[in-house]
Amino acid sequence: MNVTFEGRTVIVTGAAHGFGRAIALAFAARGAQVYACDVNADGLSETARLAAHADLKVHTHPVDVTDRAAVTAFVDGLAAATGRVDVLVNNAGGVLGQVGRPLEEVSEADWRSIFAVNVDGAFLFAQAAAPHMKRAGWGRIVNISSGAGLGVSLTGIQAYASAKAAQIGLTRQLAHELGQWGITVNNVAPGFVRSNPTTERQWERYGEEGQRRLLDGLALRRLGSPDDIAHAVLFFASEQAGWITGQVLSVDGGR
Repeated sequence: MNVTFEGRTVIVTGAAHGFGRAIALAFAARGAQVYACDVNADGLSETARLAAHADLKVHTHPVDVTDRAAVTAFVDGLAAATGRVDVLVNNAGGVLGQVGRPLEEVSEADWRSIFAVNVDGAFLFAQAAAPHMKRAGWGRIVNISSGAGLGVSLTGIQAYASAKAAQIGLTRQLAHELGQWGITVNNVAPGFVRSNPTTERQWERYGEEGQRRLLDGLALRRLGSPDDIAHAVLFFASEQAGWITGQVLSVDGGR
């Protein structure tokens, strides 16, 4: 299957490292004009450097996905410049440095901050991109959730598991709302991947025994990579996936 995105304009949020960086580079390698954003300016600079080193074109922009005005300005601005918004990948999210704690110790601010970046950000970007996709009669929205949204979070963070489940619900709802305009909305639910500083710390906390248990619980007996997640996103965004919408694809090595 030859997947190409020549002439397509692609937005990738949370592109400063990990999944987002891999997704942005994968689209650019297949001909897309990629607009990558994050609040992490240093990480975005590294993404841009890696793209340039590979002779790929990735435009990087600092954007806070929880800021409605900033999101709208970013999406409308690139649509005005390129004439289109074809693919939106809502990858921004995470645990924001939080760790698992007993329920009664979780503050309202900590709860809401995780929901803001994982759910509100996906909603705001979809809201900004949808009018441009509707005018074109074609579009792809791919949300990146987590196995935590389908079961129990390995982190023990209540807000993270809840937010990822909410994002999956948003995916299904938007798929039904936007389908009549030729817009598909799907979700990739990664398993545990060592993809950023947070997951590296999590991996180290498991220790040798915990790491072995995690691997033994996977059918493939190995961890995946950010590229494994990127490949799933490429499929959902492709022409070949044009009759697939409202779906969640677990990319987790077979838990």
